[in-house]
Amino acid sequence: MKKAGWRTYRRPDDKSGGHGVGWSPMIPYTFSVPDKWEEVPVSIADLGGTEIDLRFANPKEGRVFVIVAPVKRFSDEIGEEATIEQIGPPDKVISAFGPEVIGENVEGKVLRSEVAEHEGRTYYQFELEPPHVMITATAAGNRLYLFNVTGNGLQWKRYYKDLRKIAESFRVV
Repeated sequence: MKKAGWRTYRRPDDKSGGHGVGWSPMIPYTFSVPDKWEEVPVSIADLGGTEIDLRFANPKEGRVFVIVAPVKRFSDEIGEEATIEQIGPPDKVISAFGPEVIGENVEGKVLRSEVAEHEGRTYYQFELEPPHVMITATAAGNRLYLFNVTGNGLQWKRYYKDLRKIAESFRVV
């Protein structure tokens, strides 16, 4: 369902970015963004390095980025069909991966933590402050997906509802 002024981005099946040797094809993901948001080129020099798969932004409203990490990085016990529950409970996941997103320890910064299920897949959703960021985490195939929506103080104040809608729209298909 397309809301006026919004579109759904779907990662192209043939998009490059294998994220390491020996990786299986990446399971595509989707999310909704306002029409005026644009994809931003990703550099391996970015914070998050080679694990950043995608960036979207609008200079007035905020930024989105997707980190895709191998589940083997967290446990050799997890097979080729990982679930977020196998990686750990929400508090363990945000403590382990939050620092990759915000660049510092997340202790005392988690304002909200929720668990949602969509089409049989579990998603952990977090809101952190400071900095202002919403993280949606799930696992699929042999990867962990971290979908991050962030904005500065003014963006957060003015566009919070839209930023939250973007964060909650993330799905691995």
